[in-house]
Amino acid sequence: MLENRIPPPLVVLVVGCAMWATAYVTPHLAADAVALQALAGGIGILGFCFGASGFLAFSRAGTTIDPVQLERASALVTTGVFRISRNPMYVGFAALLAAWAIYLSAPWSLLGVVVFVLFIRRFQIAPEERVLRAKFGRAYEEYQRRVRRWI
Repeated sequence: MLENRIPPPLVVLVVGCAMWATAYVTPHLAADAVALQALAGGIGILGFCFGASGFLAFSRAGTTIDPVQLERASALVTTGVFRISRNPMYVGFAALLAAWAIYLSAPWSLLGVVVFVLFIRRFQIAPEERVLRAKFGRAYEEYQRRVRRWI
């Protein structure tokens, strides 16, 4: 089964390549390239910062950032960016893919963001939530009620 077997950065890389291939064979927007690049850059920077904040919060808490080794989670992180999203690193990856789609100027490439979100939700987030619920019980359930999965 694919559940929590493929590291999310690899999923991002594969989806990003598929987006590039899609952009290569589909129509492009006739828009100001500088404006699109600026928008893509802004979204990309926000996505990077959001994801990096999650990474740093895990590091500070001394818990694993390895999404394939879920059983190694040693702390429930609910502070910092985790007050806004339960999955800031995945939000960051999705934003980076959205920035890539905008940079490519090919509307069909935005489907890559949808594919990423659906894949990660089913094969990464669902198993993570099961493990966290089993490991941290009521504290995790209360956190789930307070904070959205994405944003």
